[in-house]
Amino acid sequence: MNLVWYILGAVVCLAAGAVIYHLLLVRKNRQVREAEGRQATSLLEQARHEAEALLNHARVSANAEALKLREQVEASLAARRADNAEQERRLGERESLLNSQLARIIETEKDLRQQKDVLERKANALENAQQELIELTRARREQLQTMAGLSATEAREKFLKEIEQETLKDAGNLARQILDDAKARAEEKARKIITVAIQRYAGDQTFETTTATIALEGDDIKGRIIGREGRNIRAFENATGVTVLIDDAPGAVILSAFDPVRREIAREAMQRLIQDGRIHPTRIDEVVAKVTEEMDETIVRHGDEAVARAGLPPMHGEIVKLLGRMHFRQSYTQNLLDHSVEVAHLMGLMAAELGLDVNLAKRAGLLHDIGKAVSHEVEGPHAVVGADLIKRYGESAEVVNGVASHHNDVPTEGPLGILVSAADAISASRPGARSENMTTYLKRMENLEKIGNSFAGVDKCFAVQAGRELRVFVQPQAVNDEHAFALARSIAAKIEGELQYPGQIRVTVIRETRCVEIAK
Repeated sequence: MNLVWYILGAVVCLAAGAVIYHLLLVRKNRQVREAEGRQATSLLEQARHEAEALLNHARVSANAEALKLREQVEASLAARRADNAEQERRLGERESLLNSQLARIIETEKDLRQQKDVLERKANALENAQQELIELTRARREQLQTMAGLSATEAREKFLKEIEQETLKDAGNLARQILDDAKARAEEKARKIITVAIQRYAGDQTFETTTATIALEGDDIKGRIIGREGRNIRAFENATGVTVLIDDAPGAVILSAFDPVRREIAREAMQRLIQDGRIHPTRIDEVVAKVTEEMDETIVRHGDEAVARAGLPPMHGEIVKLLGRMHFRQSYTQNLLDHSVEVAHLMGLMAAELGLDVNLAKRAGLLHDIGKAVSHEVEGPHAVVGADLIKRYGESAEVVNGVASHHNDVPTEGPLGILVSAADAISASRPGARSENMTTYLKRMENLEKIGNSFAGVDKCFAVQAGRELRVFVQPQAVNDEHAFALARSIAAKIEGELQYPGQIRVTVIRETRCVEIAK
């Protein structure tokens, strides 16, 4: 019985426990559902906040992008408005220019119409004068036939001769007037340009060049230079290509050669051999080879320095070498490379005054005498040889023609040839630029006077102003005033064709008639 109660009690307890568990489980599920509800609400709220944040960010970004686009559009519109304003301004200026040009054209047309009227009146007057001349000529011919008893043919010949003389006189006067007017206008402009160039450029004075001479400390060194049976001097001459003169000057050795580069190599090699004291064929060959190698570097250095002094960009290597060789050459005792640099500077100054390309002008001036640095085996005038050379190395056609035409060897195709000729004359003829020895000076004076005396009607000739002027006295009975001008041009043309001289030579023809009577 007790067991039954125990079992019933256990069943009741189990049932109560099951009920309690069920209640607890229900409560727990409800709590879980409430927690999940709250979590879902929280997630939903968070999602709503994030959505609002993204919406706000998108709105701000859209506003910023819209603002940026608006600024770009406004900037583009401003640029277009500025372009339109600039175009309107240019159109206004162009319209103003066209109006002014139209006004000038109208004024010019008016002047031309007036000139046409004047010319028509002059043509009518000239035609009337010609008719009067024909009538006067006919009347004079009849008068001559009546008075002199000449036939029509004889009278015509006499009359034609008089007309010919009058025509020659009028033509000479007209030609002289035209030349004087042209010279006055051209010389005024040229004198201004050349004066500016001369004033702005300052060059060195020339110096007398002599044969390469090496001083010796004593005559005993001469025997060492000559060597046993002359083997040293023969080895030196064979290695350098120069002639060594030992006995001509006491205490000195003279080196003679037409090639200035070889002469310079020989001079430097001889000085080194004398300082070293070891003079024998092997040592001579070593020293000459070393000096020759150094001379090649020296030539390139002088060429680069000349290009830099002229203010030009680097040139072709072969042109630079030829420029460097010009450092060792002289023209009328004027250093050829210094002369070329001087001509380049003068060319730049004159080109700037004329509004031309300064760099092209300087290149033509620097390279105008480069043909003189080429070996004599290349035949032809140095201007043409130099032009062919620089054309081969890529120089422009303007520079090539300027170099080729500066001595009138080829026709001038632009202003550079004329400017090179003028700058060359300025550099050569300025005081102190060049000098010449007494023999050359006297020979030039003699040739000038001989050319002047070679013309008919010349009485005496005198070369004055150190050969810068030739004064020609003519016989007044044989040469009249009109023929005197033609004689001066003929003498100047013959001087240009037969003589070589620096600068210019003025030809002055003097015609004088003296009437002398003695009262007794």
